[in-house]
Amino acid sequence: MTDTTTQTRHPWRSVLFFLRDVLVIFGIAIVVSFVVKTFLIRSFFIPSASMEQTLMIDDRVIVNELVPQVVSVEHGDIVVFKDPGGWLPARPPIEVSPTQAGVEWVLSLFGLASPDSNDHLIKRVIGMPGDTVQCCSAEGQIIVNGVPISEPYITIPPGETRASAIDFNVTVPANSLFVMGDNRYNSKDSRYNTETPSKGFVGIDHVVGRAFVLSWPMSRWEWLSNYPEVFANVPPAPAAQ
Repeated sequence: MTDTTTQTRHPWRSVLFFLRDVLVIFGIAIVVSFVVKTFLIRSFFIPSASMEQTLMIDDRVIVNELVPQVVSVEHGDIVVFKDPGGWLPARPPIEVSPTQAGVEWVLSLFGLASPDSNDHLIKRVIGMPGDTVQCCSAEGQIIVNGVPISEPYITIPPGETRASAIDFNVTVPANSLFVMGDNRYNSKDSRYNTETPSKGFVGIDHVVGRAFVLSWPMSRWEWLSNYPEVFANVPPAPAAQ
C-alpha cells in the first residue's frame, strides 16, 4: 500500500533542500568575497581628474591589497592611499538610511560599490624613500636621483612643455613616498601639500594597495602599467644602497 502523505510531502522537502543549498552557497560566497576584499583585492572609483588621461572621473579600478604589506611598492606604481592629513577638504558626514548602507555593504563585498573611495586618493609613485626628486631638467623633465625621466603617461596642457608647473627639490624621507598625478597641471599631489603635517609625502603605511586593472567602463578595460622602462636608468637612492 502506497503512503500518499509521504508522496505529497516529497516535493516540498526537495524545495527546502534546494533553498538550503542556495543559502549555504550564498553564505560561502559572501565569506569568500569578504576575505578577498579585506586581504587581497578591492574596487575603487576615481573621484577626480587628477589622473587623466590614464584614469577618468568615475572609472573603477581593482586594487591589489597585498601592496605594500607583502609586495613592495615600486617607482611608477599607481597607489590608492588614505589621506595623510589635510590633503582632502573637510566633508560633512553623509547620512544614509540603514537599507542603503546595507545594500552598499553587500555590493562592496563583490567589488560593485566603493563607499569609502571619497576618503582616499590615487596617484603615481615618483619618489621612493631616500630619492631626490627635482623639477625640472632643461627639457622640462622630472629628475629622480640625478636622472631625467621621460614620462609617456602624463597629460600637460597645450603650449606647456614642463612636467610640472612649479619647481621643487625634495628628498623623500624614510618609509614615505613622493606621489604625483598624471594630469600634472590639475593634480593636488605631493608638490602642493607641503604645508600639511606630512609635508607632502605619503607614509607607506597609508597605502591601501596598488591599482593594477582599470575594470570599468568595460570599453576601457586594461592592465595598469607602472612603466618600468621610465625608471630603468634611475640609480638606487643613497639610503637604499
